[in-house]
Amino acid sequence: QVQLVESGGGLVQSGGSLRLSCAASGSGFRFNIMGWYRQAPGKQRELVADITAGGRTNYVDTVKGRFTISGDYAKNTVYLQMNSLKPKDTAVYYCNVRPLELRYAQVRDYWGQGTQVTVSS
Repeated sequence: QVQLVESGGGLVQSGGSLRLSCAASGSGFRFNIMGWYRQAPGKQRELVADITAGGRTNYVDTVKGRFTISGDYAKNTVYLQMNSLKPKDTAVYYCNVRPLELRYAQVRDYWGQGTQVTVSS
């Protein structure tokens, strides 16, 4: 099994910054891609950003230029630096990893418990 430990999040004023981190662990897995999703009340969960072990990043358009994702694959940890936060960024943020289970050569999603980010106007 894969375990995910998230930290960060909280309440911040508009224009402020927060940093999220997520550490993944589990034997017999190769972590190739890690990322963050978010879900606002009444909305579907959406991808915020992800990063591959090779360093390729992907962002949803609404956060480009404001959020930066980084990863330390030696520690299987992913970070999300969120700057210039806006009230519309308010959501529960979920860490997501999609590792390869070496024994079965299978890939599946694992999710963190979620951390609340609230941006006040």
